[in-house]
Amino acid sequence: MKKLLIACMAVCALSACTQTKQVPLSFNVENRGADAKLPQILPVEQLPSVAKLPDPFAWSDGSGRCKTFKEWTRRRTEIIHEIGSYELGLRPPRPADMTATYSNGVLEVVIKDNGQTLTLSSPVTMPKGEGPFPVIIGMNRPTGTMAAELFEDFIQIPYLHNQTAIYGYGVPEKEGPFFQMYPHLKEAGDYCAWSWGISRLIDGLEMVQSQLNADMSRIGITGCSYAGKMTLFGAAFDERIALAIVQESGGGGVNAWRVSETIGEVEKISNTNYSWFMKRLRNDFDGKADRLPYDHHELIALIAPRAVLVLGNPDFQWLGDPSGYVATEAAMEVWKAMGVEDRIGYDFSPGHPHCRVNDSQHAAVVAFVDKFLRGDTETNTLIRNTPVETIDPAEWISEWAGYQLKMN
Repeated sequence: MKKLLIACMAVCALSACTQTKQVPLSFNVENRGADAKLPQILPVEQLPSVAKLPDPFAWSDGSGRCKTFKEWTRRRTEIIHEIGSYELGLRPPRPADMTATYSNGVLEVVIKDNGQTLTLSSPVTMPKGEGPFPVIIGMNRPTGTMAAELFEDFIQIPYLHNQTAIYGYGVPEKEGPFFQMYPHLKEAGDYCAWSWGISRLIDGLEMVQSQLNADMSRIGITGCSYAGKMTLFGAAFDERIALAIVQESGGGGVNAWRVSETIGEVEKISNTNYSWFMKRLRNDFDGKADRLPYDHHELIALIAPRAVLVLGNPDFQWLGDPSGYVATEAAMEVWKAMGVEDRIGYDFSPGHPHCRVNDSQHAAVVAFVDKFLRGDTETNTLIRNTPVETIDPAEWISEWAGYQLKMN
């Protein structure tokens, strides 16, 4: 009997490993479901009250759940459209008129639309060797707030977000290049603009990839705090990104709006930064988070089946890590449904300054980078380090826990 049990476990492990290898880690387009049917956007008074976290698999029109991995592509587009409509603003498509050059160590992407020109210019740090090289895109710095040594064998590129939309320090600043190019979007939040700019930087990288010998299937992105939110939105909306390292993103990032309403002095719909988000979010959903047809566990889940590592810091109450923990656990159900739960991990451990990592978080970053960007498939990435104070995720997850998608 013991031998039979061991044999069964070995077969199951082999089956799981085989399935993981069959599920792509990244894709060669921004959104495979871009042509999918969009959901109806209802006024808040017509939206049903959903106290728990909404079912990420359920079609927006109430007609059931997506059943297959292929259908998840269409479900992603529904969630993206709802987030854009109720929270961020709808991102414009890729402009037709774009050029990119790499010269003297600088990647320059020139974007023209609506009679305006927007230029992204990023210094590129090249590794030694011949490649092809994986790529790390850091928010504002080549590797974000992570140590450059972690990515010494990577192409390192900073995304300088003020070239897209200017950081307003709490005051809406809508005169930046993105809003000059798209004046009809001046009510949109900065994360609409910033995430769009990340995608345009990747477009430019595609155009010069042969010069850099860049491996476009192994792109990582990282940032902390408000730039952690930027990282999350960027990876959620662009399927070319293989790994997102989302550090201390807090409210408006990995945290679920519904859960945050229950845990005290944290970032919520009522008090978040409304240069980052559309005012519609506050006007329609302040005190009515239960009316949102989605929540941020679904924002995280937009990354599936790609990889994401969530890092927190419970020493800072404002970050609301118990909410981030619940949302990440809820999002994990989507990776489980695809049989690739090793591609999502979290470490909410204390004992370090804001936007720094402790030893366990450093080890988690190394593991995720090694496995999903360097290709070391034997690395263990089943990392689950909860906050000091936690909420039981089961209290927020309804009957969709344990759901399975057909993968063929």
